[in-house]
Order: sequence, then C-alpha cells, then structure tokens
Amino acid sequence: MYYRFGKAFYFLSILLFLFFLLYFYSAMPEKVSYNFDENGLSPEKLSKGNFFYGMVAIFILMNVITLLPPKLLETKSHKGLSRIFPVGDKFRDYFLGWFYSFGGILNMALAMVVLYTHAINNQEEIGADQYNLFFYLIPALLVIWVIGLFVILVSKFNQVTTRS
Repeated sequence: MYYRFGKAFYFLSILLFLFFLLYFYSAMPEKVSYNFDENGLSPEKLSKGNFFYGMVAIFILMNVITLLPPKLLETKSHKGLSRIFPVGDKFRDYFLGWFYSFGGILNMALAMVVLYTHAINNQEEIGADQYNLFFYLIPALLVIWVIGLFVILVSKFNQVTTRS
C-alpha cells in the first residue's frame, strides 16, 4: 500500500520536474547563470542548451540509479532481494515505498534547481533569495529519508534474526 503512494508521488514529481524544465527553459536567456559572486554578479554562464540537456542527463541518471533496486525487486530479477523481501512481507512494501518516494524527493530537488536557476536569471520577476527555505528543506528531507531506510533495514534484520 505504501509503495503505491510512493509511486504516485514519484510520477507527480516527474511531471513537476518536466513542467518546470520546459516552462522555464523557454523563459531563460541564451546564456544561463547558475551562481552569484560576492558582488551579486554571475561570472559563470552556460548556454541554454547545455543547461537543458545537462538537467535532462542528471534527471535520467538519478532516476535510473534510484529505481534500479525496486524494479529488480518487483520483477524478481534479483534473487537475493526477492529472498530478503518476499511477496506479502510488510517490509517489501516499505522498501518499495521508500525507493519510489526517495526518487520523488530527488526529482523535486532537481525541479527546485531549475526553479532557482530561473530565479537567478530573471531577477525582475522572482528574487532568488525567496528560495532560501528550499536550501534547508531538500537536504533535511534527504537526511530523513536516509534515516528511514536504515530504520527499515534494521527492522527487517531484527525480523530475520528473531525468525532464525
């Protein structure tokens, strides 16, 4: 049940990332700034196309790495994972839900990178300093999710040791 919520969140985060990337790509200048120096100027710039294709490459790479373990488990391609998390085990649901929701959080982080880059390049519309909350929120969520994975794995380990 949990993995269905994780999967729904994951697919919604994909749509959000793609919407942000495509929408803000059209509003970006030909040379995209991605940081500030101490004077508030942006000396480093990328071409618009390099930014777009770089974000797509990072998105694909992160999603392939994140979704490989749950897909191996769902398709029963990896015998070790299928043995540890058999069908019907509550920890299988937690494990799958964790990976899908973690992929969703990573996609949300990438969407925020695109949004922040747009804010840097269009200062008259949106101030980049309005997104300071996300610089704390995304790492905090990532830390919480990693701790959640350890809790799931330790609980599964305890279940296996009590059965033996």
